[in-house]
Amino acid sequence: MPPRRDGTVTVPFRKKSGQPDAFLGLFREGMSLVEATANYLDGPGRRESKCLPPQIALCYATESMRLTTRLTQLATWLLARRAVMNGEPMPPSGSANDPQQLPPMTRPAGSKGFESLPQQLRDLIEAGYRLHDKVCRFDGAERGVVIVAAHRHNAVASQVAQLQAAFGQ
Repeated sequence: MPPRRDGTVTVPFRKKSGQPDAFLGLFREGMSLVEATANYLDGPGRRESKCLPPQIALCYATESMRLTTRLTQLATWLLARRAVMNGEPMPPSGSANDPQQLPPMTRPAGSKGFESLPQQLRDLIEAGYRLHDKVCRFDGAERGVVIVAAHRHNAVASQVAQLQAAFGQ
């Protein structure tokens, strides 16, 4: 299913996953990234941010908030997915509490000062993007559809998505 006009990607859950081991690996990776990010931001990252020039410190604050928001959204998806695999009921699709809705993800195009941020923060940001991509690919593989990532412009993938929409796949 292609992204909606607002860039969101709907990810329907299934009661029984055909790939429980693959999901559990993805789940562990996601939770590990959340923990590593929290440890960095509360420890070395906090100390490093105090030594940055004001403009770079602002970029640090902005990017760390974006990262924590992204990881919170992905952790919510992973936890909801695990709950469904364990047979727990979920809110109806489309409701305000619907964890099936992945938010759009955009990579900032050259945030001012991004290259001056500490390398460990930049690595965590990139890992967050990769995790989002993996979640979308995992879901697409289970449903047998092509997921068009909202943060990339890919003419071929968008054409495939249009064909799928036109022919009801």
